[in-house]
Amino acid sequence: MLHPADAQAALARALSYGGDFAEIFYEDTDVGQIALVDGRIQSATSGREHGAGIRVMKGTLSAYAYTSDTRLEGLLETASRAAIALGKAGTQGEVALIERVGKNIHPILYVPGNMAIGRKVEALKSAYAAAKGYHGEIAQASASWQETDQRVTIANTQGLYTSDRRVRTRFMVSAVASSGTQNQTGSESTGAMVGGELLEHLDVEKMGQSAARMAHTMLHAEECPAGRVPVAIENGFGGVIIHEACVHSLEATSVSRGASEFCGKLGQAIAAPCVTVIDDGTIPNAWGSSNIDDEGNPTQRNVLIENGILKSYLIDIMGSRRMGMAINGCGRRQDYRYAPTSRMSNTFIAPGQDEDEAILSSMPDGLYAKRMGGGSVSPTTGEFNFFVREGYWIKNGAIDRPVRGATLVGRGSEVLMKIDRVGKHLAFGQGMCGSQSGSIPTDVGQPLIRVSELTVGGRKG
Repeated sequence: MLHPADAQAALARALSYGGDFAEIFYEDTDVGQIALVDGRIQSATSGREHGAGIRVMKGTLSAYAYTSDTRLEGLLETASRAAIALGKAGTQGEVALIERVGKNIHPILYVPGNMAIGRKVEALKSAYAAAKGYHGEIAQASASWQETDQRVTIANTQGLYTSDRRVRTRFMVSAVASSGTQNQTGSESTGAMVGGELLEHLDVEKMGQSAARMAHTMLHAEECPAGRVPVAIENGFGGVIIHEACVHSLEATSVSRGASEFCGKLGQAIAAPCVTVIDDGTIPNAWGSSNIDDEGNPTQRNVLIENGILKSYLIDIMGSRRMGMAINGCGRRQDYRYAPTSRMSNTFIAPGQDEDEAILSSMPDGLYAKRMGGGSVSPTTGEFNFFVREGYWIKNGAIDRPVRGATLVGRGSEVLMKIDRVGKHLAFGQGMCGSQSGSIPTDVGQPLIRVSELTVGGRKG
């Protein structure tokens, strides 16, 4: 634990070279992972990450240093290294800390590190058996369990001293279908800010079968036609397209530097009227949630786009200084080795008014992207490229055949304006998001949506 007296001394040292703000992020984290491949445990690992990072600011300049030595001597030396980077030696001030105890809205029933490993292995074997037994063409199956128990304490020169505990667990299944000459993969995963009780809410056999079904279906799918067509994107992890193609460009990390296509557009229409986009770090026990962000501020529900109008950006402390706007609880980092930046938590398109059946039947020809994969985006231009893991071609308003090899190519601002149907059934998918402050857990979500026209990469007819 970070003792308040040690925090005060280190923060005072951090200001001794002319800084006007300093913070300490102290972390003690237990991690564990079990991987099962082809019915056997391939690895079972556990570890501990422990250290502290100290950031010093002077106006819109900042310096960051970190250490695994959290004794007072180590903290003072780290504070000096950060402070020296910003100026010349001055007078060391005094810091008075007042502890703030926040409300825990993410209760944990079973700390995963205290659970018997046999219970976890049993679930992994059940998922594996369901995947492997789905069809004779399933050549390989695997399953994994991941757990983290992160305890953090954050203190700064504005007097803040507060703590949080983040326990997260994740379960994943994958399958490979093979014809002898070609392979296709399928996967299912889920995660939450919960403990071992995650297993009580999972149908691991169903997850295994779903992963295998996807692999087997795509093995026998045709190559996707290429062109500009209507695209329906399923709920859940389909929300990754908004996460990547839009909301990264609403983070102060990009906006404050003028490196976003949405700079200076607050109050303007940047999406179709049926589109409302929200980032909410307060959803109880959600994968991307926490009680406080990694700058010690309470997480918030931030409406970013409302009925097509840009309402807000995601703003951390540095973004607030650069933009002159209020922080809104989005400063996040992978661990103590990273300085925080503005990041997403649980980001989603709010439910609309359209029925799913009506959305699909409205497409004479087009692509139904049932499962999205990864992608990339340039926040400056909004240009993106996404892989469709499981796709189906729509003909005359009905699913005609499975297709594979589809990619979605476009620009975030274009997609936002071309969303013309939004379904009623919101669902979420869990993933890891990488950016300047490392890899962090984020939820993405949406109902089924339709983009009236989008470039689909595939096989040219």
